[in-house]
Amino acid sequence: MSSVFNYFLSIAAVFTGSLLVFAFRPSSQKNLKLLLAFSGAFLLAITIFNLLPEVFEDNLFAKRTGVWIMIGILLQKVLEYFSKGAEHGHIHLDKETNQIPKLLFLSLGIHAILEGFPIHHTEGILMGIIIHKIPIAMILTTFLLNTRIKKITIIITLVIFALMTPLGTFISEYFEAIQNYYKEITALVIGIFLHVSTTILFESNEGHKFNITKLLVILAATVLAYLI
Repeated sequence: MSSVFNYFLSIAAVFTGSLLVFAFRPSSQKNLKLLLAFSGAFLLAITIFNLLPEVFEDNLFAKRTGVWIMIGILLQKVLEYFSKGAEHGHIHLDKETNQIPKLLFLSLGIHAILEGFPIHHTEGILMGIIIHKIPIAMILTTFLLNTRIKKITIIITLVIFALMTPLGTFISEYFEAIQNYYKEITALVIGIFLHVSTTILFESNEGHKFNITKLLVILAATVLAYLI
């Protein structure tokens, strides 16, 4: 798969999620929650199967790499303070607002740029990001359309958001100073992915009830991630 096509796919993931909302205005959240669970499980599995072995293979500084993973987890925790959990499907906006929440999109932008770094280096991670971005874009678009923000402003904001992940990929490809710290940055991204994906899977938003459908969706995502 060419690098140009990778850029296109990461952008198309956001547009796909947003266009689904613009076209169909889905009212049921049940299927969206299952899609979100699938994306969380897939992202977690890809991180464990592909990214973790990559950063620890022939690594003489494994403990230092672990520190970077922890920094990624803590960084994501800080980003979620400003995004209110948008990365894993929770957005709480004032429906009467007529302005794009700047801190929300700043934190989402940082998250998106960082997740673009390993796309050209690690097998399967692009697919994980695509599957993760589609439901997030759907949720984000749904909430924005329920505010008083002008549609043209929403569209411009979503376009900018869609470009953030390819921007991270571009930086990792063409900035030598960044390439020298690729393993450290990848470890940071691993921490971010671990936090986001496990939050999606294990947060207690269903009253701790056993959900066989959700379990099967998670198992399917895990198997698919292993086979890629």
